[in-house]
Amino acid sequence: MKQPDESEAQASFSSDELPTIGTPQSAESQDASTPVPGESDIPSHSESALSHGAAVPEEAAVPEEDIVPVEDSVSDEITNSHQDDVPDEVTSQDDEVERADVAEDVAAAEYADPAPEVIASPEVIASPEGSTVTQEEESPIVQQDGTALAQEEDDSPIARELADLTARRKALEEAEVQLTGRTRVLTVSNQKGGVGKTTTTVNLAAAMAERGAKVLVIDLDPQGNASTALGVPHTADTPSVYDVLIDEFPLADIIQVSPESPNLLCAPSTIHLAGAEIELVSQVAREHRLRVAVDDYLANNPGELDFILIDCPPSLGLLTINAFTAASELLIPIQCEYYALEGLSQLLGTVRMIQKHLNPRLELSTIMLTMYDGRTRLAQQVADEVRAHFPTEVLDTIIPRSVRVSEAPSFGQSVLAYDGQSAGAIAYREAAVEMIRRDSASNERGA
Repeated sequence: MKQPDESEAQASFSSDELPTIGTPQSAESQDASTPVPGESDIPSHSESALSHGAAVPEEAAVPEEDIVPVEDSVSDEITNSHQDDVPDEVTSQDDEVERADVAEDVAAAEYADPAPEVIASPEVIASPEGSTVTQEEESPIVQQDGTALAQEEDDSPIARELADLTARRKALEEAEVQLTGRTRVLTVSNQKGGVGKTTTTVNLAAAMAERGAKVLVIDLDPQGNASTALGVPHTADTPSVYDVLIDEFPLADIIQVSPESPNLLCAPSTIHLAGAEIELVSQVAREHRLRVAVDDYLANNPGELDFILIDCPPSLGLLTINAFTAASELLIPIQCEYYALEGLSQLLGTVRMIQKHLNPRLELSTIMLTMYDGRTRLAQQVADEVRAHFPTEVLDTIIPRSVRVSEAPSFGQSVLAYDGQSAGAIAYREAAVEMIRRDSASNERGA
């Protein structure tokens, strides 16, 4: 009976002191495999080690060269028996670590902030009907933003300006004017240079001719800019205003038709006119030379012209005095800047002297505000100041600063022919209509 005790001791020693090999076993399997004292079948050390998965003690270990390979079937049975003996809740240490890592990742994902929504570039999405729509068109938010953006663009300064120009063009098309049949002679003058005298003369004449009026432009400026803008030749050997003033040529001999319109005539200027200031000093009736020529032309061609516009040089010499004497009305273009106000006071003093001594019928009928820049406070202040002093003479139409107006002379055209849809062209058309209507209204009051 001592043999079971020794085997029991050896089994307990092997299970407690030596590490296990393979899959860990539960306590129930260990209790079931432990030999009970008194039983007849006592397992050997090798069988107990295989059944429990434990190592064989050193005193019972078999040398490696004596180990016989176990058949595959036996090893499968042992493996299956061990797998059946292991309950589901028991796992290896590696599995527990792996499951702990997964749990941590899941917890971090649950409590993490949601990732910001990434707006992808517009992509073409196929609709159920087969048509293709973009991702932007599909999103109502994008559609709302697009509507707001379109409204904002419609409210922009450029959109408002375009809408204003369209309305003004439509009003001009519907405007009706009636010519009085009498010839109005206007001198366009301002002793300050660069205020738009020549530009106003040319474009106003073109706008009047567009309305059916027959207009003659007399270029009294030695620079000859009005002749250039109307496309009329004015070389040194061309008959010009110089021949009329010095050699008493008839005005009809120097008049040319502008290629822009058959209703637009021009008496050109040449470089010789620069010396006319000195030559007129010794001439008889030097202040009335141009007046005599104009009166003779109107007498020989009654009712042919509706307007005569005289472009003056930026000075108050004999050429400008001849223009004042020949005209019945004075048109003063005023640049919307401070210096223009100073020049206006001096010009009005000269006009009063002309009215007193040379031409009592001369009157200041029209003042036109030019080169208006609505972005500056100064332009608005100058306009208000001029309107306060001359409430009836200032036209309601204001000529804005325009690149098209400046570019047109380089092509030998008025701004109406160069770019008739520009803001400058529309403004000059409105000014022409306003002047014709004023003339019609004053003619009706006089009748």
